[in-house]
Amino acid sequence: MRKTAALILIPVLAAALAGCGQRAQLTVKQGEQLPPAPYGRAVQPKAAELLTPPTLAIPERSVELRTRSEDRGDDPYDLPPPE
Repeated sequence: MRKTAALILIPVLAAALAGCGQRAQLTVKQGEQLPPAPYGRAVQPKAAELLTPPTLAIPERSVELRTRSEDRGDDPYDLPPPE
């Protein structure tokens, strides 16, 4: 009975712990500084700018997904393991 309760309780507690977190804005700690401005940029970026990913970091999918099963083509790199 105790093993069953422990097996149920542990994942529930782990899920509850994983779900909690701080929901406040991120700020720089007192006495700390943001990283220096990148080379060629006169103004040091704010914390919100550093947390916003650039467009290149989130590329759009450019590959058409397959909608049905198809035979794969010949793969020249599919070699047998070395002996």
